[in-house]
Amino acid sequence: MKSFTLIETLVVIAIFTISLGAVFGSILMLYRTHGYIWEQSQAIEEARRGIEIMVKEIRGARSGEDGSYSIVLAGDKEFTFFNDIDGDGKTERVRYFLGNLNSGNQTQECITSSAGGSCSATFSNFFQGTLKSATVKVSVEGDLGASSEYVEIFADSQKLGDLCKTGCSDCAGAWQGSSTFDVTSQASDNSVQFLADASSQVGPNCPHSMKARFEFSFLAELSGSEHELRKGVIEPTGSPVQYPLNQEKISIISSYIRNTPPIFEYFDKSGTKIADLPARLVDTKLMKIFLVVNVNPNRPPQDFQLESFVQLRNLKEE
Repeated sequence: MKSFTLIETLVVIAIFTISLGAVFGSILMLYRTHGYIWEQSQAIEEARRGIEIMVKEIRGARSGEDGSYSIVLAGDKEFTFFNDIDGDGKTERVRYFLGNLNSGNQTQECITSSAGGSCSATFSNFFQGTLKSATVKVSVEGDLGASSEYVEIFADSQKLGDLCKTGCSDCAGAWQGSSTFDVTSQASDNSVQFLADASSQVGPNCPHSMKARFEFSFLAELSGSEHELRKGVIEPTGSPVQYPLNQEKISIISSYIRNTPPIFEYFDKSGTKIADLPARLVDTKLMKIFLVVNVNPNRPPQDFQLESFVQLRNLKEE
């Protein structure tokens, strides 16, 4: 019987080692692929359960304990509303939002009937975390037809600009002179007061002197992953009833959400999509919820999409 030479033995060992490495590599790759597919399936199931919860709770949206309208905020990736989600007879303030961003839009109006009068609006406790940006769109209406009839706008006593020095008319019956100002620095302490101060020539001829409308918007950053769909709940408290933002309890509804398109879309009673943010608050009767799920966008499988529609039961006939 002929035996192997040392060189032949070494070659056989090398081939065996390479083959064994290839086998183990394939097994390892199989386990990794199977593990990733399982993780993706878990993320999809989590997102599916999240949509089921959202549909159930949004469907029953109703007025807050403080008399607030059913919908507080209707953003592309954030929706805030009121509902008794735990069945305890008390209406909670519920917020669904993506990741670490917290945005909001609030509107106030004020009026003065004095010659050269002023009026103000105050926004406070409107964000959590760190404020990233804040703007206010100001519009006015009144006795504003002459160049000497105009309105000065202030934020926390700092002048922002003038409205209606040109281009406005007396008693127009519609908002005029609209301008948008950056008020991030003034709003960073979670409170900002806006003042509309009419010039001395503005008189009570409409029959008011001047009305002002402040449309305040902000974007704040919360700690956490930008791909987590979260839920915030605030219980009503006190008398009169309040919903303190600093008492919001936040939980994660779904992870690995990769939405570039909106999560929430809004439709009126005729099924027409609503783009205007203020109109979403009052005209929404139907909502679309859309989630894009992917554990790792850099490897297959690709994005998995989930979609559902929900009719707001208590708003159908309003």
